[in-house]
Amino acid sequence: MNNLAALLAESAWADGHRVAIRQDEIHVTYAQLNDASARVATLLHAKGVRPGDRVALVMPNVTYFPVVYYGVLRAGGVVVPMNPLLKACEIAFILRDSGSRIVVTFPLFADEVATAAAEVGVERLVTDPAAFDNLMRATAPAPAIVDRGEDDTAVILYTSGTTGTPKGAELTHRNLMTNTATTVETVLHVGPNDVLFGGLPMFHAFGQTCALNTAVAAGATLTLLPRFEPAKALEIMDRDGVTVFLGVPTMYTALLHAGIRDGHDLSRMRLAVSGGASLPVEVLHGFEREFGVTVLEGYGLSETSPVASFNPPDRPRKAGSIGLPIRGVEFKLVADDGTTVGPGDVGEIAISGENVMRGYWNRSDATAEAIRDGWFHSGDLARVDEDGYYFIVDRKKDLIIRGGYNVYPREIEEVLYEHPAVAEAAVVGVPHKIHGEEVAAVVTLREGAQTTAGQIRDYVKQRVAAYKYPRIVTVTDGLPKGATGKILKREIVVRY
Repeated sequence: MNNLAALLAESAWADGHRVAIRQDEIHVTYAQLNDASARVATLLHAKGVRPGDRVALVMPNVTYFPVVYYGVLRAGGVVVPMNPLLKACEIAFILRDSGSRIVVTFPLFADEVATAAAEVGVERLVTDPAAFDNLMRATAPAPAIVDRGEDDTAVILYTSGTTGTPKGAELTHRNLMTNTATTVETVLHVGPNDVLFGGLPMFHAFGQTCALNTAVAAGATLTLLPRFEPAKALEIMDRDGVTVFLGVPTMYTALLHAGIRDGHDLSRMRLAVSGGASLPVEVLHGFEREFGVTVLEGYGLSETSPVASFNPPDRPRKAGSIGLPIRGVEFKLVADDGTTVGPGDVGEIAISGENVMRGYWNRSDATAEAIRDGWFHSGDLARVDEDGYYFIVDRKKDLIIRGGYNVYPREIEEVLYEHPAVAEAAVVGVPHKIHGEEVAAVVTLREGAQTTAGQIRDYVKQRVAAYKYPRIVTVTDGLPKGATGKILKREIVVRY
């Protein structure tokens, strides 16, 4: 069976009474989740959804998400998940670009979706608990999963659109099934007795593969948190006995600085995983000291399903490294002229393997630019050491060239995070008449900490070469972030 929905059916057959999804007091077993998704499939068939048709999903981390997600797949459809915080014009673009037949949403976000659906002429289905549950009870479960080709598209993930309009990365059933299997078997080593923390948005690649699909494939439990808050996260981790914490760097920073670790029993937690952005080494070590658990970093992109590399649990961990390419994946570092660079030199990560997307939806030009000779060019700059471990230097587009010298923002951010008063930091390049670009830093302070922009600038100046330290430092109350908590540097440049 080449359908991602088969993962759910197999776990329901193996142990239908086990809890698959938990959201506070709501417990959904594997049998219930499988049955509900089968009813969604019947409902979609009745509305004319056929194999290959796109169905948009605008929903936070609630129990209805996996019900509809696997229901669409079971019906042979293609899931087009969206950030529920998008505005109507943004939703309308994706609905129109993807050619979605139906959009399914949660009541809290129904108004924006209604406006977008009306503009595009797409049917809207709202998962209102009372009405939707009644509709589901009146609908018979689909008797079978629609089989799909392994290279058929299962999910279209729209990129953030840092330049131009968003592009839809087409991930196939094979992409997602193999990436999930590798995550279960060789990355996280997850089993039926594990409880995974579900605070990563499931509409995002990280949360979808490493939390939802991984938990379902392993027959584990996924406990959901719709909106990340440190206090609530700790409550859930204690209450549900979370064994694997999955988060982005800003989550680790928030938990570390919340000062509420005491009083929570986290003794069952055996592993913490960070991805989505580079985790400052200072935060990694601080979290490990405070929480008594090893943090392993990985790396990936929407276009790679997403996991591409990871620090193997059974090998020495290298702080600051994204680890080794995972099973079925190859890396190489390339220079601007396309030649491969050697150990110690900086080059762009190019990725080949079973995780690489089919291409960008209806964007053959963008696909040809990103995938060349079978290698996906990531836009991330890195170096590799003698043991084959990769270290991200920075995004190629974030590189600052000051007076002809390369300045990598991450290097400066690492120094800023070592400052005792700094909670979060972002370094960007701004135009300069003489130097071409100038180095600028925007930081937030830890609660109760006091310092000045000048003191922060001098702190960094003493620790890096003269051309690297930020001449411009801004202290602010908060940094702009995306849905996963990733700091949005493009907004920082505009705002400051």
